[in-house]
Amino acid sequence: MKSLILTCAIVIALFTTNTFAQNVMVGSADMYPTKDIVDNAVNSKDHTTLVAAVKAAGLVETLKSKGPFTVFAPTNDAFENLPAGTVETVLKPENKKMLTGILTYHVISGKYTFNDVAAAIKKGKGKVSMKTVAGGELTFKMNGAHNITVTDEKGGTANIIVYDINQKNGVIHSIDKVLMPK
Repeated sequence: MKSLILTCAIVIALFTTNTFAQNVMVGSADMYPTKDIVDNAVNSKDHTTLVAAVKAAGLVETLKSKGPFTVFAPTNDAFENLPAGTVETVLKPENKKMLTGILTYHVISGKYTFNDVAAAIKKGKGKVSMKTVAGGELTFKMNGAHNITVTDEKGGTANIIVYDINQKNGVIHSIDKVLMPK
């Protein structure tokens, strides 16, 4: 009888977890699909540099708007791997236009989940390019069966390390490199 009760409890727990859990943990924080991109990102310890940059560029209201947007969000480590002084330079008020260009290069209009991008890659016979809000292009390729890489116009490649962080105004994919426009 005890094993039957334990088995039922495990089945209920698995069913509840898999069916109703809609949030993803990023940077030790829950990301809720009922919140917008900014309201979720500010809670991620892995994206504090990105959030500071979004604020400095004046993009908070844009990323809180209806969207939908697909954001490729570089982690703090991605920013730390840029050449020394890069982050400090682009965060200066006189470089706001450059910062805005870099950040909007990480955003695509519309909501593109892993499955959407993977299907587009398959349709494109191994790769697909998508236009960013900044006007540039990002190229996506499969890297194995369950990984996608993103290549910027300068040839830099980022790996998507966390997929499908759903937001009420789009989706975020966390990446391990900062993408740079031409």
